[in-house]
Amino acid sequence: MLRTRAKLLHLAIRLADAGLAGVAYLVLAAWLIEARAIDPAAEARIVALGLLFSLVWPIALQSFGVYGSQRRSGLIALGTLYLQAGAVATLAGGVGWALLRPPLPVEFLLWCGAGQTSLLLLQRAAIYAGLRWLRRSGHNTRYALIVGTGPRAERVYRDIRLHPSWGIHVIGFLDEVDSPIEPTIPQALVHKFADLPDLLAREQQVDEVIVACPRSMLETIRPLVQYCAASGTPLTLLSDLFGDFLPAPRVTHFDTLAALSFAPVHHDPFKLAVKRGIDIVGSLSLLLATAPIQLLAALAIRLDSPGPVLFRQVRCGLHGRRFEMLKLRTMVDGAEAQQGGLRERNEMQGPVFKLHDDPRITPIGRLLRRFSIDELPQLLNVLRGDMSLVGPRPPVPEEVANYETSDRRRLSMRPGLTCIWQVSGRNLISDFDEWVKLDLEYIDNWSLSRDLELLMRTIPAVLSGSGAE
Repeated sequence: MLRTRAKLLHLAIRLADAGLAGVAYLVLAAWLIEARAIDPAAEARIVALGLLFSLVWPIALQSFGVYGSQRRSGLIALGTLYLQAGAVATLAGGVGWALLRPPLPVEFLLWCGAGQTSLLLLQRAAIYAGLRWLRRSGHNTRYALIVGTGPRAERVYRDIRLHPSWGIHVIGFLDEVDSPIEPTIPQALVHKFADLPDLLAREQQVDEVIVACPRSMLETIRPLVQYCAASGTPLTLLSDLFGDFLPAPRVTHFDTLAALSFAPVHHDPFKLAVKRGIDIVGSLSLLLATAPIQLLAALAIRLDSPGPVLFRQVRCGLHGRRFEMLKLRTMVDGAEAQQGGLRERNEMQGPVFKLHDDPRITPIGRLLRRFSIDELPQLLNVLRGDMSLVGPRPPVPEEVANYETSDRRRLSMRPGLTCIWQVSGRNLISDFDEWVKLDLEYIDNWSLSRDLELLMRTIPAVLSGSGAE
């Protein structure tokens, strides 16, 4: 019954999201039509674009998992999903605008996307707050059984009691081993595995079985897992069975077998596809916009010192794959061969080489570096797929060869033009470990909205030359 109500609630939220998105669009469009005296003959294309916006929103929110149970999610995490879905919906609206060509300015898409996101987020926040209040009041309750009576089971029990707004009530514990029971676990609620059928047959329906037993008991609980599967009872298996050092797993497939993948980073393929789409559009647009600057810089390099205009260097990209990175040359020709004699003056701690007053830098090269103009050809690398607009900077193979094992996780995401270190002082950061820490922070907390934030913060950092050589 509770699951049926949840499905109806999520269906109602989907319809409300589509309706509110459509209302926000029509209100803004009507205001613009009246303000600009737009030809009524074009209203059909305007309405068609509005329908597209309305339909895209539920699809985008579904792809980000918003319509699943958010019982144990925080409002900030939920809001982040709405912001990411808003970026996708606005991008889809831009495609519709290009195809339908309604008499609406392109900036209308941004106004509409921002208005829809704000309205839908307010609606969801109200629903979220209302459900939390109901659960704290004893309504919309889910009943759970916990497998285990040791420290892991006690931790789950404590977390549930600390969050009454989750609306979860523990009705029992299952354990087969005669081991000490944690003192906070009520003895009266402890049952044997054989009692599971009777517990499921009670009037008080079991909505979830949470497995929080030690790894040594996995073989013992196999009949219990099979019974839950046969009876249709949802079962949750905590992912820390092998310790805290493993990343969170996700369900994948190995041929016809379901598998748990403990990848160093789990990012939604759909979100990564959107990131790649933004990279293509963004790099192409920036290449066209900065073409005059790059041509002037190329001419200045040619007049300043002998040698090629472009500097090509092998770098390590996603998972260590090598590619040829492009830069405008800012050093004397053959500078790499001279690096060995400067190694003792290295100002970076770790395998990276950085030297503030590097004698190999040309006068025009120092100016290009100050405003990151030398990095502009890397937009071709972004367009080609070797790099992204935002991501950890790509290291040279010699640096990677000296990495510690944990440092290699920097390579678990496509490298980028800018990242957290770029807006946090750039070359003022001289500790390689701090550099790696910032990159891993980006990888572990990556989102589309975080990329947008870093891009916006990069602009003033570049224009001011903050921390550059």
